[in-house]
Parts: sequence; C-alpha cells; structure tokens
Amino acid sequence: MRQALNYAVDKNEIIKTVLLGLGKVCTGPFVPESWAYNKEVKESGFSPLRAREILSERGWVDHNNDGILDKDGRRFEFTILTNQGNLERQRAAEIIQARLKDIGIKVKIKVVEWSVFLTEFIDKRRFEAVLLGWSLGREPDCYDIWHSSKTKEGEFNFAGYANPEVDRLLEEARKTFDQAKRKEAYGKIHHLLYEEQPYMFLYIPDSLTALSSRFQGIKPEPIGIGYNFIEWWVPKAKQRYKAVFQE
Repeated sequence: MRQALNYAVDKNEIIKTVLLGLGKVCTGPFVPESWAYNKEVKESGFSPLRAREILSERGWVDHNNDGILDKDGRRFEFTILTNQGNLERQRAAEIIQARLKDIGIKVKIKVVEWSVFLTEFIDKRRFEAVLLGWSLGREPDCYDIWHSSKTKEGEFNFAGYANPEVDRLLEEARKTFDQAKRKEAYGKIHHLLYEEQPYMFLYIPDSLTALSSRFQGIKPEPIGIGYNFIEWWVPKAKQRYKAVFQE
C-alpha cells in the first residue's frame, strides 16, 4: 500500500514547482554525497497506473462511483499534518493531495503551530500522516531514527518503524570502525527502507548560500561552506568595517 502511494506522487513535480528545480529526488536516509549512500537504489518513478493496480489488487475500488476508493465500506481518506510557517511543506502537501486525488484517495491537510505540532502531535504520535524533514550530519548513523527501541514519546522514530533486520544492521554498523563494513550495512538499510516505504521519501533540496565576493578563503565542499569559517578573510583594500575595543 505504501509503495502504491509512492508511485502516485510525482516528486519531480514538487521539485520543479516548489523548489524551482533546485533539488533532487530522495530515495532514502542518505544524501548522494554521503559515503553511506547506496547508488543501486533507484527511484520507483511516477506511475499512477501502477498505483491503481496495486490498490485494486488489495481490494480498493470505487464501488459507488463517488471518486473515492473504498473497501469493506471504508473510504480511503486521511489527513496530512504539517507545521505552520513552512510554505515549502504546505505546497508540497497540496501537490501530494492533488496527485492522490487523481487515483481516488481523499487527503486533507492540517497545518499546526510548530511547538504544538511537536509536543501534541509528533511526540504523542497523534497523526495519520505527517510531512516534515530532517537531515543527518556527515556521520550517517541513523540509529535514533530507525531502530525499533526509539519509538517512545519524544524520540525520533515517531513513525513506529520496526524491522529486526534493520535493527541488526544499525547495531552492526555501530560496533565497527571499518568504513567498508559500515557502508555495506548502511547500503542494505537504504535498500530496505526504500522497499518498505515507512516514509515517502520526497526530495533533497539544494543548499543555497549567498556571500559577498569580498570574502576570501572560502572552499566549498559537500559538507557546505561554513566548516572553515575561521579561515575566511577580507583583503585590506576591501574592508568596510573596523572592530573597536574598549578597556
């Protein structure tokens, strides 16, 4: 069922219209620049037809011709929860809503103030579906997000994901300093997560940074540009401000 929903949403449409083309499709918990990223995991692609086929195989059909799929008298509908103050997420939710409507699924969108969003809904797992984002540091350990022991209130596995094999791989990756072994474990995790779709992985936005050309010593890297901030400098002829110290 989760795979069907994934087929039904056009991630490239979201990237083009919401991010103005400044991003890439996401297939799992690691960014392509990470050594943990599994290049063998390919996005399933946008296929409303395949989505309908999967749903129909599982008994979800529009029996009463009202435009909404139903099964055993229950309509296929749910609410997407997201946070106030993030238009990017709200617009992405609207596109998801429209694409799922195309295949007969009714989606409502609920926008909630950030602190309430976290304490009353996310931490307490009071939602049907939620749209938000997170990122890992350069160290790709994602134990807190995917391990089945991290599903208590206030912890990061608020989706309640539990897979014994993923648990084992996360623990295995934590027990060794051998990067090749860790990469193998994380690669398997990447594959399993995209196969099982506990999240609908949407997009990885580009990082956009603007800086005056007066600054020197900036060396862009996959980690960003701020990592060597202490080494930035401005030639004396281009300096505009002076520091004043008083004893």
